[in-house]
Amino acid sequence: MTKLKDKVAFITGAAQGIGKAIAFALAKEGASIIISDINLELATQTAKEVESLGVKTLALKTNVSDLNDVEKSVEEAVKVMGRIDLLVNNAGITKDGLFIRMKKEDWDLVLSINLTGVFNLCKTISPLMMKQRSGKIINIASIVGEMGNAGQANYAASKAGVIGLSKTLARELASREITVNAVAPGFIQTAMTDKIPEEIKQKMLTQIPLGKLGRPEDVAAAVLFLASPAADYVTGQVINVNGGMLMNT
Repeated sequence: MTKLKDKVAFITGAAQGIGKAIAFALAKEGASIIISDINLELATQTAKEVESLGVKTLALKTNVSDLNDVEKSVEEAVKVMGRIDLLVNNAGITKDGLFIRMKKEDWDLVLSINLTGVFNLCKTISPLMMKQRSGKIINIASIVGEMGNAGQANYAASKAGVIGLSKTLARELASREITVNAVAPGFIQTAMTDKIPEEIKQKMLTQIPLGKLGRPEDVAAAVLFLASPAADYVTGQVINVNGGMLMNT
């Protein structure tokens, strides 16, 4: 419990699922954790659970698509925690549908949270890291941002945008000792995938060489690596956690 001692992590969408697993993984290594989520009640409960590990926590209600709301949350976080060393942009939603039938409001909503949300957090927190001359930004992308997926034009576009933004920020912030990377999960066992019909789920499994869905903890492990000193020389990368479903050359 020493890799992240004295570090403060701000994690969006951290009240449940992958975000919650990330919060626990970083806390187990000594980081203080800011649980940021649109659901304050759930965020508060998660913060209490994480706090049982012996680290300081803070629950914040944040609408990542609203820059003013993000600025207020970050201001409160710094007031309570003193600094922010790690930013994990995990908040995201889906509004699936074939492109030809996709509503403009569903396109706008997904992009506003999944991509503009990442912009808002990076825009607000990166200046703090620049003053510290240190920091790590880890953005949760997706396998569909690299390979596309029928019925997910909005989601795929948003996650592809996250990858492009991550690589650009990695170049711009490197001189201030700030690393920026992305983690691209494949199909992970979450409340979202639990809703997928069994027939479709079995078809998905045939595309995964390891033959099983991933766990939120698998994604959290990759985030922990990037957040740790072991990844100090890693920036501008996309770490794929997908059971071999997509293998980049």
